[in-house]
Amino acid sequence: MSLESVREYFASLAPDVTVLVTEASSATVTQAAEAHAVDPDQIAKTICLKAGDTVLLVVTAGTKRLDNRKFRDRFGAKPRMLGAEEVVEFTSHPIGGVCPFGLPSSLPIYCDVSLKNYVEVVPAAGATNAAVRISPHRMVALTVAEWVDVCQ
Repeated sequence: MSLESVREYFASLAPDVTVLVTEASSATVTQAAEAHAVDPDQIAKTICLKAGDTVLLVVTAGTKRLDNRKFRDRFGAKPRMLGAEEVVEFTSHPIGGVCPFGLPSSLPIYCDVSLKNYVEVVPAAGATNAAVRISPHRMVALTVAEWVDVCQ
């Protein structure tokens, strides 16, 4: 169902964006970079986190890591990773397929400035073998995300 929700999302909001389904898994940054023949940092990694009582998504360049200090300064709380079941509950997407598209309900979405280094990024699309190619600025506009600087 998750892949379908992403397809429906793009069909209604951006029909020119194609959901790419591969034979190979793209569940990790390395696998996704290989499957889509891009630099690992072009993989737009989506992380589902809790800051205090707020569940949110942070999308970063593939090899970047959250900086706890920057995150705490921006959100007022230490980031807490959600477990796999919680991630599916909030996003409908499995780990390795989490993306800011086709969510069952609205979540705050933040895109790290590390994504601005690329004309095109490759976020997952609701399954461990699905992705889209999109400009980071268009991804921010479509998801009503906010730019943040929370990575090392």
